[in-house]
Amino acid sequence: MGYVGSYTWRLRRWVGSDLLLMPGAQVVVVGEGERVLFQRRRDSGLWEIPAGAAEPGLSFRGTAARELFEEAGLRVREEELVPFASLSEPEVHEITYPNGDRMHCFALCFEARIWEGELRAEPEEVSEAGFWAVDEAPGELQPQTEVVLGLYRAYLESGQFQAR
Repeated sequence: MGYVGSYTWRLRRWVGSDLLLMPGAQVVVVGEGERVLFQRRRDSGLWEIPAGAAEPGLSFRGTAARELFEEAGLRVREEELVPFASLSEPEVHEITYPNGDRMHCFALCFEARIWEGELRAEPEEVSEAGFWAVDEAPGELQPQTEVVLGLYRAYLESGQFQAR
């Protein structure tokens, strides 16, 4: 769908750039050789993992699957998404976008190891995408992505769901 016409876009028409509280999802996509999908945001130039805000009628898993397909062209079955963490701390997940819009996100983070499709960057939001080692991101990371990757490493070490 992209931003224009989305639930967030419709809300912004009413509240302007004021702070919104928004549920969403983030996805660590693991490919060959345990490499992780990173994508460069078109608006800031920072690297991140696929993520986005919920739309009416979607669950956290549905949001994760939709965002992954929209941003990267990859399809995943919702039941194959493994939740590994939540991220909601305002000091970490309150974002001010380059256009001044403010959002406090409440995200459920998923691991996707089983997916299909051909990687393609969504041109409105993503300028490039590819797979790199989790500790060798291709450039400066979006701050929230750094936190999610830390939660992911802790999950891999402990096997326990992480919350922040």
